[in-house]
Amino acid sequence: MAMKVALLGCGVVGAEVVRLLQEQADELAARIGTPVEVGGIAVRRLGRARGTGLDPELFTTDAMALVTRPDIDLVVEVIGGIEPARSLILAAIKNGKSVVTANKALLAEDGAAIHDAAREAGVDVYYEAAVAGAIPLLRPLRDSLAGDRVKRVMGIVNGTTNFILDRMHTQGAGFTESLEEAQALGYAEADPTADVEGFDSAAKAAILARLAFHTRQVTAADVHREGITGVTAGDIASAEAMGCVVKPLAICQLSEDGSSVGVRVHPAMLPREHPLATVGGAYNAVFVEAESAGRLMFYGAGAGGAPTASAVLGDLVAVARNRLAGTSVAEGGHDTGLPVHPMGDTVTRYHLALDVADRPGVLARVAEVFAENHVSIKNVRQEGHGDDAQLVLVSHRAPDSALDATVRRLRALDTVRSVASVMRVEALNNAD
Repeated sequence: MAMKVALLGCGVVGAEVVRLLQEQADELAARIGTPVEVGGIAVRRLGRARGTGLDPELFTTDAMALVTRPDIDLVVEVIGGIEPARSLILAAIKNGKSVVTANKALLAEDGAAIHDAAREAGVDVYYEAAVAGAIPLLRPLRDSLAGDRVKRVMGIVNGTTNFILDRMHTQGAGFTESLEEAQALGYAEADPTADVEGFDSAAKAAILARLAFHTRQVTAADVHREGITGVTAGDIASAEAMGCVVKPLAICQLSEDGSSVGVRVHPAMLPREHPLATVGGAYNAVFVEAESAGRLMFYGAGAGGAPTASAVLGDLVAVARNRLAGTSVAEGGHDTGLPVHPMGDTVTRYHLALDVADRPGVLARVAEVFAENHVSIKNVRQEGHGDDAQLVLVSHRAPDSALDATVRRLRALDTVRSVASVMRVEALNNAD
C-alpha cells in the first residue's frame, strides 16, 4: 500500500517537491520499500496555474482537514512562518502523522514544544531543509557527532548576505548596488529585511546551537543579532589590508569553561586562510570544531527551490522508512540545560577605525582608554590626512562588554572626531 503525503504549500519549494516526487517515484519507492504518493496539497487559493500535472482535485484550501485525514501518513510543511504552520504541524502530530518541515522560524521559536509533542505521539519531525538548504548538516550534528563534544559551529547560513558582501569585496560595489543585484537575480526578496538585518540567520543559529550543544534553552530571541547594512567600502578595504575578508557569520560557541553557550550573528573579518573566507556568491558553508573529530566543513547551495526540495525529499525518505519499520527518532529528550550567556561575556576581538586629530599624544590617549578597560592592542596602523589622521587598531581577545565599553569611551574623547568602523575579527581557532 502506498504511503500518502500531504503537502502544505505549493510555492517555489513545494512545486519542486511535487516534481521530484513525480520524476523519482520509482527510485523513491525502491529506497523506502513502498510507493509514495501525494494525497493532497493545501494552498491559499484554488484555480491558480501551478504546473504540477496533478489532479486539480488534490488541491484544497482546508489545510487542517488535510493534515488530520486518516489516510495521510506524512505531512510536508513548506508554507513558512509561525501560524498557521504551528497549529497545522501540532494537529498532524496529534493525529499520528510524521512531519517534514523547512520552517526555520517556527523551529527556532517553538522547536522544543514541537519535539515534545512528536515524542509523546511516537512520530518523527525532520527539518534538514530549515538550515543551509541542500547541505547535509543537521543530521550529522544530531547523529554523527552525538558521541563527540562540539566546541564551535561557525558558518555562512544566508546566501543573500554572502552574495552582497562578496560583490562588495570582489567587484568594489556598494551595499545598495549589491543588494539590487541580489534582488534582480532572485537571491533577495523585495523586502530584504529578514536577510540583511540578520533575522534569517538568527533563526538558523538557534537551531544549530540546540543541536550542537544538546540544549533546549536557545531560541531566536536569545541570539545576538547584527545585520550587514552598516558594512562600508572602508570596512572591506581595511579587511583586505589585514589579509581578511568580511563575511556574514553565525557563531555558536561553547564557553571556555563549558558552562554556557554563546550564539551570535554579525558580519566579521576572517583571515583569507580560513576555509569560510573562500565561500563566494550565494553559497552557504558551516565550519564545525569538535573535540575528537577536529575541524569539519559543510559546503553547498543554501537556498533555492531545487536544493531545498532535495533536503525535504531526503527527510521524507528517512521518515517514511521509520514509519514503515514502526519506529521514530525522538529528539530533545535529553537536555544539557546549558544556558545562553549574554553577548557581553563572549570573548572576541575588535577592529576599530578612528578618525582623530593628527597631533602628539592622541595615540597615547587612545591606548590609555584600552588599558583602562583591560583590553590590550594587538596592532595599530596610522595614516595621516593633513590635520586629521586615521588610526586602525585590532585588539587582543577580550570580553565583548570590555570592548564595547572601550568604543563608547573612545567616542567621548575630544581628540576622536568619529569612530568610523567597528567590526569583530574571528580567527581559525580561539587563540590570537
